[in-house]
Amino acid sequence: MFVAAGVVGLAYHAGEFKVQRPLDLDFLWVCFVRLLAVLCGAFMLRGSNWARWGLVIWLGYHVFLSVLHTPFELVVHSVLFAAVLYFLFRPQASAYFRGPLPPSHLPKSDDIRVA
Repeated sequence: MFVAAGVVGLAYHAGEFKVQRPLDLDFLWVCFVRLLAVLCGAFMLRGSNWARWGLVIWLGYHVFLSVLHTPFELVVHSVLFAAVLYFLFRPQASAYFRGPLPPSHLPKSDDIRVA
């Protein structure tokens, strides 16, 4: 979802590249934020925990920006933020981002008892 949002956002703002100055700070910031979504989304698919936190900050930033816009945008971003937090921090998701257990944490064959 975040990779797609970043790519769509970059494509949308690419049309502004000719209209605005390429070195305009606002334009560069928007492109950076979109690239951050793509980067964190891609690494989150690979199980990188830092990418999960990066996307939480990314979406939190959008909630913060929504305060400056319409109340509807604030509500939509806040609900999306809550849903993403729920799905990214469920026990199954946390296990995915934790990765496989090291061999020292796996039960040994003589530790397994058959009843």
